Amino acid sequence: MPARPRLAVLMDPLASIKPAKDSTVAMLKAAQSRGCEVLVFGQDDLWARDGRAFARLTPLEVVAEGKGWYRTGEPAVRELADVDAVLMRKDPPFDMEYIYSTYLLERAEQAGTLVVNRPQGLRDMNEKAYTAWFPECCATTLITRDMAAMEAFLGEHGQAVFKPLDGMGGRSIFVVQQGDPNARVIFETLTDGGRRYAMAQRYLPEIATGGDARILLVDGEPVPHALVRMPASGDHRGNLAAGARAESRALTERDRWLASRIGPVMRERGMLFVGLDVIGGFVTEINVTSPTGIREIEAKHGHDIGGMVIEAVLARLARC
Repeated sequence: MPARPRLAVLMDPLASIKPAKDSTVAMLKAAQSRGCEVLVFGQDDLWARDGRAFARLTPLEVVAEGKGWYRTGEPAVRELADVDAVLMRKDPPFDMEYIYSTYLLERAEQAGTLVVNRPQGLRDMNEKAYTAWFPECCATTLITRDMAAMEAFLGEHGQAVFKPLDGMGGRSIFVVQQGDPNARVIFETLTDGGRRYAMAQRYLPEIATGGDARILLVDGEPVPHALVRMPASGDHRGNLAAGARAESRALTERDRWLASRIGPVMRERGMLFVGLDVIGGFVTEINVTSPTGIREIEAKHGHDIGGMVIEAVLARLARC
C-alpha cells in the first residue's frame, strides 16, 4: 500500500449534498483523517478510451460540517488505473446510465484499482431481487410479472406488500388487503400490464411498532447498532425520504444471525459496505448501491462508521 493512498469517489454533485446527513461525507472525512489523497468525480467526468478508464478528478478537502463544508482544487484528467481505490457512491436510480458507469469502473478494476463496491456485484445484486439468495432470512416473497400469481399471493396471506424491483426511497410501495378493489389496478401498474417483474412480500405488521431497521455491514461485519426508521403517522413506509422518523437500537440476536448468513457472502463478493433492511426479524432488501444511515447512527452512538469503511478499504489495499 502506498504511503499516501489515492482515493477517488464517484458521487452526486457536491452542491446537492447535505453534509450533516450524507454517508459519503463521513467516508470523505475519514479518508482525509487517515492521510488519503481524496479526489471526487461524477458520471459526467468518467469515460473510456481504447479500453482504459479515465476521469476528470477534483481534489477535495472537507473543512466544515455545514454550509461551505468543502474546498476543492484544480480538476485534472487521470487514468483511473493511477488511483489506488474508487468508491462508487452515486445514488440511485439504478438505471442504464448507472450500469454503464459500472462497466467503465470495471475497466479500472481490471487494471488494478480497487473499486468499492465491486462493479459486478452492483450489477448482479438488485436490492430487492437479491433477497431470493437468502430465503431463510426473508419473509415469504414472490417475484413475478404474472398478475394472477400476485392475486393468488394476496389471497394466500390476506395482506401483502407490492413494490417495483427498481424503486427507491419508498416510492410505489403498496400495502394491499384481500378484497381491495384497487388491487388489480396496482398489479397492472407495477407490472405494466404483465410486461415487468415486480415483488410481493408477506406484510410484516411489526413495522408499526418496531419500524424498519437498517443494519450496516462493513466488510461483512455488522455495526453494533441499527438505524430504525419509524413510519410517519398514517403511512406504512419505513423510509426517511418518505417522512419516517429516525431512531436506533442495539442489534438483537436475530440481527446478528441475519448478518452471519449474508455478511460472508458480501465480503467474498467484494461488497464492503452494505445495508440490510429488516422488519420483524426478516430481511426485506439488501442495499448495495449507495447505502446510507452512517451519520444518524454516528450521532446517536459515536461509532466511526465512515472510519470503519475506509479502514476496510485500506486493509484490502494492504493485501493487494
